[in-house]
Amino acid sequence: MAARIDAHCHYWQLARGDYGWLTEDLAPIHRDFGAAEHDAASAHAGIEGRVLVQAAPTVAETEFLLASAAADPKALGVVGWVDLSARDAEAELEGLADDPLFKGVRPMLQDIADPDWINRAARPEAIARLVELGLRFDALAKPAQIGAVAAFAKANPDLPIIIDHAAKPDLTQGAPSDAWVKAMTALGGLGNVSCKLSGLLTEMDADDRQTPEDAARMLSPVFASLLEWFGPSRIAWGSDWPVVNLAADYGFWRATTDILVAPLSAAERGAILGGTAFGFYGLEGAR
Repeated sequence: MAARIDAHCHYWQLARGDYGWLTEDLAPIHRDFGAAEHDAASAHAGIEGRVLVQAAPTVAETEFLLASAAADPKALGVVGWVDLSARDAEAELEGLADDPLFKGVRPMLQDIADPDWINRAARPEAIARLVELGLRFDALAKPAQIGAVAAFAKANPDLPIIIDHAAKPDLTQGAPSDAWVKAMTALGGLGNVSCKLSGLLTEMDADDRQTPEDAARMLSPVFASLLEWFGPSRIAWGSDWPVVNLAADYGFWRATTDILVAPLSAAERGAILGGTAFGFYGLEGAR
């Protein structure tokens, strides 16, 4: 698949009122974003499709994204939110899955106090229903939770899981932590787990991302490790737009990652820039 797919972007409307994390302190992104803004930001990136990802822990926001996607020809899928610990989780999943654009769920693990919530609190019946419905699981986790995600992935081999933002390694201290390396190595050894090349600029010091070349040099060892662990067929490129604007613009991230993937073969680049997302989320014929 040659098409370039943005496997991770967000739409939101502040007036909806359920984005508790999105405060005025985050001035560059404290406004509404939707399809028109993504089109403008990505105009020179050759994006042919996008996956919309939840940004609020409510089913109402998931329904907002599905309605937005229905009106957006480039939106090929939606990753939403359901409380997997709730007794009505299976019913919620079944209702959302009636929409063919609904591709999976993303519990906001990084914001949950218990780092092992996914193993302790999520209902096994809800996880089983994800599998039965052919849905996927986006893991929004930081290094503190990624060990638990590895255990969860190993225990649920039939559930396709993708690690958002490469689990946000702390890049302000030079090399990522040993705990991150250990957990990501374990995840890479599981065939049901993929990884997103996204969300990494905001984990870096500003001095290390003065130019795309600077950022690519900083990220090169991390990217090399991701390639070793997952291979191009299990790495999907995403922008994390508009959150990326906290560090740099859309074009900066595209330029940075173009430098990283340049040494790869055309087939390998095609997988990372679109093919992996198509396969993981089942985007073929989505519209």
